[in-house]
Amino acid sequence: MKANEIRNMSVEELNKKLEDLKKDLFMLRMQHATNHLDNPTRISAVKRDIARVKTVLREKA
Repeated sequence: MKANEIRNMSVEELNKKLEDLKKDLFMLRMQHATNHLDNPTRISAVKRDIARVKTVLREKA
């Protein structure tokens, strides 16, 4: 996700997005542990998206 897209979201949307990203990260970690993960770089991309969302939430607080 782009930072501009995240900044245009409301706080409720950001919280929902953060929850979804955390679920995605959990599922990616589970797939990685069972050797079913096709694209391991996706884990770091999701982590960066989580950090972006948290940063924007902090800015809005």
